[in-house]
Amino acid sequence: MIEREPRIYVLPTMMTAGNILSGFVAILQIFKGREGELTEHYYWAIIAILAACLFDVLDGRVARLGGQESPFGRELDSIADIVSFGVAPALLVHDIVLKDIEKPAGLGWLIASAYLVCGALRLARFNCLAAADNKTNSKHFRGCPIPAAAGVIASLTLLMIWLDEGEKQIGPWKYGLAGLMVMLSYLMMSDLEYPSFKSVNWRTRRSPAWVLSSIILVAFTVRNWQWMPSILFVSYLIYGLVRPWISRQVRQTIEIEHEAADTPEDPITRDDLPPPATGQEDTVLPKDAASQI
Repeated sequence: MIEREPRIYVLPTMMTAGNILSGFVAILQIFKGREGELTEHYYWAIIAILAACLFDVLDGRVARLGGQESPFGRELDSIADIVSFGVAPALLVHDIVLKDIEKPAGLGWLIASAYLVCGALRLARFNCLAAADNKTNSKHFRGCPIPAAAGVIASLTLLMIWLDEGEKQIGPWKYGLAGLMVMLSYLMMSDLEYPSFKSVNWRTRRSPAWVLSSIILVAFTVRNWQWMPSILFVSYLIYGLVRPWISRQVRQTIEIEHEAADTPEDPITRDDLPPPATGQEDTVLPKDAASQI
């Protein structure tokens, strides 16, 4: 039996390759950060992780818009995610925080390992559900997605370094990252639903005020890159926790779900119309009508 070669689409694969390369750059910068006293290399590592988040959003978006989703792309994306959002954040927090935890011995190493393993398990679960049913998790993620978990870790670490003006020792409150990693490990394996925003496409429509607000938010985030990413990622994390208590109408507005009127499921086609009347058919008129002719 001849096995078919998997379909490899160029643009989505290039985006995923950018994800992998960003994760690799982050790991290299973390290793270089161990040698110096400044946090310059940690800055670049965090930026690389955030860039990997951007590539991760783009690869799936490009694939869906072009109808180029494939099992190959899904598997490659998971491999990239475990590098950029599993290994890199675990190393980052281990070098900055967890390695200083001496009692009990091995606790820091255990926390970083738990985060990495839970991230891998979450990716494997997602792939199994997607392979079993292509429509599974079309609008929601089951458990906190690992890119969001990595974004929370990287953005909060960036905020702490910025507040301490680039010092490598960022104060005792950095140990909150250790507890955060434990919580993220649980959330990735939980059954909480997080929005995927996959319904956003070229046909998505919003009011001019909504579009203008989005542009201002993006520009403000770029201008205040030291602290705005942490607000965005933490807001997404908290939203998944409180989502069960939010009304459906508010959820639809936040998650940008399509309205039924915008995307009708059963549009009327030419085949659905009744056949036109032909001149060969006899028309029967009532007697009164016939007498008036």
